[in-house]
Amino acid sequence: MHSIRDRWADFRASPYLPAAVLLLILTVAAGLFAGSYCYAMANPAPRHIPVAVVGQGQSTAFLQTLDGHLDASLAVQKYPSYSEAAAAIEEQRAFAIIVLNGPQAALDTAAASGASVARILTQAAPAAGQAAGVPVTVRDIKPLQPTDPQGLAIFYISLAAVIIGFVGAIQFNVHAAALTPAARIAFTAAYAALGGLAICTVVDHGLGVLHLPFRESWSISALTMLTSGMVFTMFNALIGRWAMIPTWGLMVLIGNPSSGGAVSWPLLPSPLGTIGRWLPPGASVDAQHTAIYFHDHQRAQPFITLAAWTLTCTAIYLIWHHRTQRATTPQDALEFPTSEHRGD
Repeated sequence: MHSIRDRWADFRASPYLPAAVLLLILTVAAGLFAGSYCYAMANPAPRHIPVAVVGQGQSTAFLQTLDGHLDASLAVQKYPSYSEAAAAIEEQRAFAIIVLNGPQAALDTAAASGASVARILTQAAPAAGQAAGVPVTVRDIKPLQPTDPQGLAIFYISLAAVIIGFVGAIQFNVHAAALTPAARIAFTAAYAALGGLAICTVVDHGLGVLHLPFRESWSISALTMLTSGMVFTMFNALIGRWAMIPTWGLMVLIGNPSSGGAVSWPLLPSPLGTIGRWLPPGASVDAQHTAIYFHDHQRAQPFITLAAWTLTCTAIYLIWHHRTQRATTPQDALEFPTSEHRGD
């Protein structure tokens, strides 16, 4: 009769142990996946919305009332002229312009800066104007492309690049594990370049969902896929077959909800809004968003973020692979053959 210790030893040696561990991981992952997206996106609330304010007068009451309707979330930046306020919109330092003109006011939103922010401001402005007794006109001075009225296409582009990026690396690990490190990195870069091309071709020329600055959007998608692939490759070198867990957690559970693609960062919970722009999905959304709608004001930060993740993960992968190879190579194989071994 087998003892409990013997049964446990048999269970550990069987395929049932990893299957049971996977059962637990998938159960927890399902709850975390639903929870992370619902926490970030289900009920977005304004927390810190930079707005440019021009003018003064009796209509100042509208600004105060609007801020009250939005739970004191407006971060007011005053500008001496409308042209300077418009420049702040183009440089993405403000999400809307409030013009105070004597007894009346105007709210100029910029849906291209953040569709969810523009929607909240547009909904709150009439009620705030009525409460303050100030006539308010609302217009969109930086609209989204008409084929993407909800402003979600950029999020989907980046989501595809992120997920296919690390799924491709997983498949190389399963079906081409014998690749050398240099070859693996080269093939990862190759499918990233071709995958980025496919994404942009389908979205722009195939479906006409977005008119893209093609070369720039292609390079951003390709860099995103390469970064995502190298994130998994690094974790695989460090912890082996369980590398999917930290990759999924970093890129999907945290990275995608905090990217600002589906819900603009001023509406995200503060921790997500802060860290999201420094993770690969957030950097990808930021770069694509600026390339499409604010092309003359592209910033280096998202590209530096993606490049830093890629280079860091690649370096760790190469160093760890080298250390592992040295540890598993017999010592006598590292020594030069003696004259006896050479047959002299």
